[in-house]
Amino acid sequence: MPMAELIQMLIHKLEVGASSRLLRVTALCLIVAALAFVYDLRAYRNISTPEGMDSAQLARNISEGKGYTTLFIRPFSLYLVQKNNAGKPATADPARIKTAHPDLANPPVYPLVLGGLMKVLPFHFTVNQKSPFWNDNGKFSRYQPDFFIAAANQILLLAVVALTFFIAQKLFDQGVAWLAASLTLGCELLWRFSVSGLSTMLLLAIFMALTLCLLWMEQTARESPARPNLLVGLALAAGALIGVGALTRYSFGWMIIPVVAFLMIFGGEGRTLQILALLGAFAALFAPWVIRNFIVSGTPFGTAGFAVVEGTSLFSRFQLERSLHPDLTHAFWPSLYFQKLFSNGRAILENDLLRTGGVAGVLFWSGLLLGFRGVAVRRMRYFLLMCLGTFIFVQALGQTQLSSESPELNSENLLVLFTPLVLIYSAGFFFTFLDQMKLPLPQMRYGVIALFATLCCLPMIFEVASPKASPVVYPPYYPPDIERAAGWMKPDELMMSDVPWAVAWYGRRQCIWLTQNANVDYQAVDYYIKPVSALYLTPEVMDAKFFSGWVTGDEKSWGKFIVQDVMQNQLPSNFALRYSPNDADAISSGIFLTDWERWKAAQ
Repeated sequence: MPMAELIQMLIHKLEVGASSRLLRVTALCLIVAALAFVYDLRAYRNISTPEGMDSAQLARNISEGKGYTTLFIRPFSLYLVQKNNAGKPATADPARIKTAHPDLANPPVYPLVLGGLMKVLPFHFTVNQKSPFWNDNGKFSRYQPDFFIAAANQILLLAVVALTFFIAQKLFDQGVAWLAASLTLGCELLWRFSVSGLSTMLLLAIFMALTLCLLWMEQTARESPARPNLLVGLALAAGALIGVGALTRYSFGWMIIPVVAFLMIFGGEGRTLQILALLGAFAALFAPWVIRNFIVSGTPFGTAGFAVVEGTSLFSRFQLERSLHPDLTHAFWPSLYFQKLFSNGRAILENDLLRTGGVAGVLFWSGLLLGFRGVAVRRMRYFLLMCLGTFIFVQALGQTQLSSESPELNSENLLVLFTPLVLIYSAGFFFTFLDQMKLPLPQMRYGVIALFATLCCLPMIFEVASPKASPVVYPPYYPPDIERAAGWMKPDELMMSDVPWAVAWYGRRQCIWLTQNANVDYQAVDYYIKPVSALYLTPEVMDAKFFSGWVTGDEKSWGKFIVQDVMQNQLPSNFALRYSPNDADAISSGIFLTDWERWKAAQ
């Protein structure tokens, strides 16, 4: 073949052939990789959420063959396990804390996924203060396991973007699909969730897969009703996805309500069999874990099942989880939950709901008045509205102090799961407006689309363009100090702290949350359950907001303990933790008290 013809054939393949698609995909992958690189370089932060650290340390225990056990001890968890073992044969450790304490706060899927990741990748759990990427001019900067977990969640985010594209393409067309995927990729809130350590990205991928499954079911029931086996198979898949989602975050189990409602309305003639298959698959996956929780704690969901009680007048802030002997006699009063529902529901309607989807989300709410031509588009919008209505109630009743500490970045933020679907409908409504615009030149259409996408992605643009943020989440978390203080302890000794999740993750030591008070409850743990060998207090408890909340009370609070005993060096005579490091060995990020001068043995 002559050279000229060969060159012409290659150019043709690059322009319209299979090579053209490969070239576009390669260019897209490079753009996405560049965005992730810039974000992690400019805006990445180590895990900042208690739930993220809790899941990570639980995953490490799983990867090391220690079972589903935790180093982060909640006093309320001790209460449940002790109460469950009360009528059983006598045991020397009814609270199951002297060995390995079972975790009662987290469903298993996300820790299992992270545990598998820790088996595959070279995680190094010792703080690295020497290598350039992990430190900044000799000072600690990034914690390698935190970064690896963030990278894994960012891969899940890219999977969510791909699912957004496929769903939008099936509902609308390729133009809407590209715009919706671009808006999802440029959503700054989703990127912040990706580095938080939370299970949100995994749950979001599960929800988008469920949406795609329901969309396929709707189209099959409408266009090919003579394929009942396929519909039942898809119903089984949908039930399995809801089950996996509920085992990722318990509140996702309420997704069964809008999905069943959707099948009842749009499932076609075989809807009864489809619903039975859905419920059966869900129960088959979810029931074994509920049975495990009953065996361990006597409750179906462990400590997580009491989230509805937290935030009521009975237990404000984190009082319930820090209670060793909680009074739950009035926990069944309906008025408590109506008050919580109306209080939190109002805030959700005024703030969280309208912020779903960011700037582009405004078009979604405007588009509710627009009647789309496509049957699938209309029906899936009904499904989205049913989901939003259901999870407004679920989020309002399930909110705890975590939502107050971090209003957006927490596992109780369920409305964020619907961001991609909201963006899909926002993109569809935008193109409806665009088709009605009279532009002087057809090429200006691309400029309008680019301008709209840029406006919607401005938070992300500002985030990566602003001055580089420190990855260290201090206050209150400084991993080198936590690792150093925990390193003075023996593996089987118990610490107590206001940030036990951080001690469990960075320090790899068993740590109990500060009890409700500094005398009666503390002594109940120290004398009767397991001796407390060290007390580690950080700015988390010494910060003004926490301090003012913990100083009040009839019994001796930890705020009073710090002011009257620690700061004035007037510790009670019966308080065994009397030793604190001197200036050479001091922990700069907090107060460390222990029963002997352990740091000398480490020198």
